[in-house]
Amino acid sequence: MSFAVIEPPGADHPLVSHWLERHRHPASFALHMVGIPPTILGVLLMPVYLLLLSPPIFFFALGLFLGGYLLQFAGHWVEGTDPGEVIVFKRWLGLPYVEFPQPRPARARG
Repeated sequence: MSFAVIEPPGADHPLVSHWLERHRHPASFALHMVGIPPTILGVLLMPVYLLLLSPPIFFFALGLFLGGYLLQFAGHWVEGTDPGEVIVFKRWLGLPYVEFPQPRPARARG
């Protein structure tokens, strides 16, 4: 049985290459690819809630937003890095932070 592997795209733009450098672990990359769309959709649904003042839409949007963010934070936990939003505050407060993952040790061949 074979499994498809999610591979990051090639990066020509500096922002994309920086993002890819911060999300090297396949599980972290996959968690971000699954978590980013619901996070964005949750934000986009907020004006709908404000227009209709519908509590179900609000809680649905909030659930998408928080669930998507949790997946992304889980990706950073797997990677061993701080999320970008946390890095901003740690820089501001002068606290240490981990922006890039540690290099993986080479596998022993044999």
